[in-house]
Amino acid sequence: MRTRIGIQFVAVVGVVIAVAITVLAMLTLRSHRREMIAQLTRSADLLSETVKRSTEDYMLENRRERVLRQIEAIGRDERIDRVRLFNKEGRIVFSSDAAEVGRLPEPGSEACVGCDQGQPPLDERTRIFTVGARRLLGIANPIQNQPSCSAAACHAHPPDETVLGVLDVTMRLDDVDQQIAASRRRIAALAVVTIAVTGLLLWVLSRRLIVRPVEALAAGTRRVAAGDLTTTIAVTGRHELGELASAFNAMTARLSDDQRQLAQADKLASVGRLAAGVAHEINNPLTGVLSYASLLAERPGLNPEMRADLEVVVRETKRCREIVRGLLDFARQTPPRRQPTDLNDVARRAVAVVMNQLQLRHVSLALDLAADLPAVDADANQMQQVLVNLLLNATDAIGERGGTIRLASRRSELPPRGHELIRRAVCPAGCDLLDATSRVGGSPRIRVVWTHGDREWTVCLDPVYGRFNHLSAEPCPEGVVALVACPRCRASLACPDHPCPDCGAPTFAVRGVADEPIHLCTRTGCHYTWWEARERRGAAPIAELAVEDDGRGIPRDALAKLFEPFFTTKGVRGTGLGLAITWGIVEGHGGTIDVESEEGKGTRVTVRLPVAASDQKRVAA
Repeated sequence: MRTRIGIQFVAVVGVVIAVAITVLAMLTLRSHRREMIAQLTRSADLLSETVKRSTEDYMLENRRERVLRQIEAIGRDERIDRVRLFNKEGRIVFSSDAAEVGRLPEPGSEACVGCDQGQPPLDERTRIFTVGARRLLGIANPIQNQPSCSAAACHAHPPDETVLGVLDVTMRLDDVDQQIAASRRRIAALAVVTIAVTGLLLWVLSRRLIVRPVEALAAGTRRVAAGDLTTTIAVTGRHELGELASAFNAMTARLSDDQRQLAQADKLASVGRLAAGVAHEINNPLTGVLSYASLLAERPGLNPEMRADLEVVVRETKRCREIVRGLLDFARQTPPRRQPTDLNDVARRAVAVVMNQLQLRHVSLALDLAADLPAVDADANQMQQVLVNLLLNATDAIGERGGTIRLASRRSELPPRGHELIRRAVCPAGCDLLDATSRVGGSPRIRVVWTHGDREWTVCLDPVYGRFNHLSAEPCPEGVVALVACPRCRASLACPDHPCPDCGAPTFAVRGVADEPIHLCTRTGCHYTWWEARERRGAAPIAELAVEDDGRGIPRDALAKLFEPFFTTKGVRGTGLGLAITWGIVEGHGGTIDVESEEGKGTRVTVRLPVAASDQKRVAA
């Protein structure tokens, strides 16, 4: 039978505490009893000295009746059992009980019971003994021979006799026993109450600090075993169980990421298989086309116009092979082969490829290429593929009715705000906050949890610094200051030392590349953000390519999914791979791609690439 860990813990600790309290109570009671006996002994000793001094004069004058009356008066005190005076032979010469005057105490009597019962004296003059059901304390005070006594005319004693008799005072211990019994009851009751209260507190604390976290971990483990990798456990404190919860959250986050990566890998594997099949199927006819076109182009006496057309066929057939290879590279995430490249030349080659299709669809093309465009580190074939894809998409968006496409290039400086992509975002515990399931412009959003009062909602932040195209699972109330935390380990992202300069609310921060903090305001509706390290580096020189059409535009709800593999707005005519490949190429070059579109008015796609290192100084000059 399984025993709950909380019950075991409370039982063991409760027994230990009960034993400790019991031992402490016994020691306290024993100390209390000794203190009361000591106090009573001091009182008896003081009383004995008082009797001795008050009867001294009567004894010297041999006024026996006065001594007897004095002893009888003192013996009437309810605390005193009896007062007796023994001579040096052990005979009772005075007593508060007149019946025993003149006798010798018999063996076994109350005068000898202390020694007969084998009870050791408290000190040389004090003893405690029991007569019937009553406990008594006796104190013997020796009467020393004094010069006044040995020289007295009435009953002179030789000077060599040191002890003339013993004054024995016996006191009742009834009050002391009653007080000790009452103390025993009080201490026992206090011990029981203390054990009960301590046990209850142990139960409550164990439930809060041990049982509930362990139950949450067990429940979370069962949910993960059932396949729910979105499970997170609240971190309840900075102790071992809190660290275990954080480790559990990090584990599930890693498993969730691995699962998403596996799903993406499956998609890419599908793309790879598709690409391999396409390559296998079209390589042979492409080789035939290339061979025959090359042979025809080399024939003597060929018409120059025909030769130029055949050269285009040869060139584009070779480019088809490069496209197939690029599709394979996309599936395998092969890095581009970069070298300083003139994007204007790439743009002209791309236009030459698609010009026939543009003319067939009655689409005019306007070129606006900047003469001072700096070179970029890029793979020319891949960048040509990007522009061909964008030009063909623009042609499809215009349709059969005809229209205009504008292809422009220009040099520019890209300020970080509104353009810099946040490529890394982690919480203080190191959890990755980038969520591949929610993207904008092909880039994963930053996922955080907002809490206000008893409400909690998940917010996916725009991954571009200075932009606020955020998404929320449910509407966020405007103007409230929320607590922001990591959705995996629940670590707080708050930065109380960095208030918002716009509204005064606290800010929160995610950690970017090199752990650079990127601050955002915790007040909903406030669009403050600050990336100090990136702002210090200033604007970056870039080369920009823009493809703009006056076609039908893109629905707003489709913009966020444009760069996902297999997503298309063309229905059965599209494969959904063109823009996914385009985004992968641009991302692989360290650039960005933005889409602006309005239904019924057209679309503008802008590709921005960093300037080659060799041209950066020239651009800055």
